[in-house]
Amino acid sequence: MRPRRLPLSLPLSLPPRAATALLVCAVLAAATGCASLATPATETGPDRMADTRPVRDGGTLTVALKSDPDKLDPTLASTAVGRTVFSAMCEKLYDVDQDNQVVPQLAAELPKTTDHGRTVTIRLRKGIRFADGTRLDARAVKTSLERHKTLSGSTRAGELKPVTGVSAIGDDTVRLRLSEPYVPLLSLLADRSGMVMSPKALKTYGDRFASHPTCVGPFRYAERVVGDRIVLRKDPYYYDAKKVRLDRVVYRTITDGNVRMANLLSGDIQVGDQMDPVQAGRALTEPGLQLFHSPSLGYYGLTLNIGNTKGAGEPPGRIDTPIARDVRVREAFDLSLDRALINKIVFQGMYRPTCGPLPEGTPYAAAADCPPADPARARRLLKQAGVSTPVPVRLQVSTTPEDSRLGQVVQAMAKEAGFEVTLRPTEFATGLQHARSGDFQAATTNWSGRLDPAGNIDAFAGTGGAQNYGGLSDPAIDKLIADGHSTAEVADRKKIYERLVAAVRDRHTVLYLIQPDNYVSATKDIAGLRVLGDGLIRVKEAGYTKGDG
Repeated sequence: MRPRRLPLSLPLSLPPRAATALLVCAVLAAATGCASLATPATETGPDRMADTRPVRDGGTLTVALKSDPDKLDPTLASTAVGRTVFSAMCEKLYDVDQDNQVVPQLAAELPKTTDHGRTVTIRLRKGIRFADGTRLDARAVKTSLERHKTLSGSTRAGELKPVTGVSAIGDDTVRLRLSEPYVPLLSLLADRSGMVMSPKALKTYGDRFASHPTCVGPFRYAERVVGDRIVLRKDPYYYDAKKVRLDRVVYRTITDGNVRMANLLSGDIQVGDQMDPVQAGRALTEPGLQLFHSPSLGYYGLTLNIGNTKGAGEPPGRIDTPIARDVRVREAFDLSLDRALINKIVFQGMYRPTCGPLPEGTPYAAAADCPPADPARARRLLKQAGVSTPVPVRLQVSTTPEDSRLGQVVQAMAKEAGFEVTLRPTEFATGLQHARSGDFQAATTNWSGRLDPAGNIDAFAGTGGAQNYGGLSDPAIDKLIADGHSTAEVADRKKIYERLVAAVRDRHTVLYLIQPDNYVSATKDIAGLRVLGDGLIRVKEAGYTKGDG
């Protein structure tokens, strides 16, 4: 647990690219505080993941999300904000605790592995019912896992590809047969691949299940107004209902952090998700607010499209742009980016520059410094590639203030190296559709991260990966991904991932920039919240503190 500072503006000492820094600060002064260079930092103290004060029964908790979730269907969903909603209504076979360890949730114990890793046996808890009152048993788990594997458009299919068969052994035991040992499986079953849906609801609603999501959880789905709110109500069938104090949880979509903060201060919402550095710092100075923070497992970055012509997961095609044709052009773009300066200007120096997808503090993280920005070398690479400058690049950014700032900083930095970046602001859900279909040249990426290293690499860099929006396809990378799946020894596996990260970086398709932290603000009359390394706001035991009206 480490204390962190929240600089409310840039420090006085600037790196060598001061001209670019000052130019960008001039553009972004109102949003980032760059105009005031001497504002002191604020100490956050150690990580704070939970508030265990006692709470009373009743009330509605309103949580403001940074963007609108995609489909409320565990098989099809792919957004971080969607995972936050699922955490309240769709429990998994396994979960992650405050120490980033996998623990049983709907399963009764950790799985037993036999046959040299090719057979996995999971024993389920008894007496559990779905939100529609039907019983959860081994057949229900089998139905959900098979749906994850086979449903058209499933974003879980790639995750569960090594699973060749699922058997229900009696009422409370599920047996998975694998084509090969698959080390990431346990962490996947602690995420959406491990969410179990009501077979009755799946049969009743079919392809409309996302409009009637029915799982096991402390709260059950009530209604949704797309772009505005999702309403959940306490589930009387929930096996641990005695610990659930709230009557309702409402998730509202408020993309602007300043507006989320204003709503917190007015009392219109009680929790603000994914607060940016400026607003997180403000939460420490407002007497009615509190701040939760934990190290993230994810990253901010950019994805460059080099072959996604038919949609993510489909065979790559040919894209006739300089950045897609020649790796030297992509390397030049990468070399234009000063990660430390991006951290200072866009994220107030709160986060950490990175050039890989594996977060600090995990067993597989590589301790390597990122190469410094080098616009002069970037210009030489463009000359070697024989491209005319400035090289045009269309960069898709979401409409959040943080993404807008990041886009403008990238635009200014890339200009020094011989690129002309045009920003393409796009609403989050629409931007996700563009990325999946390949309708972009470059796009910002904000990945919430996963516990196992495979969860931060495979889907983005493996051929046919569900989130391989850049269309990368490299047999050497695919071989390393496969080796990482089948190697259990941590030391040996770490060496594989060091080579894998280096191979992905050499292709310059996903440009890793920043490792963030999770920051959630809440009013002080709310207790019982938990915000762990996965960044999800857990509301099972949340409520209003005793004595608050």
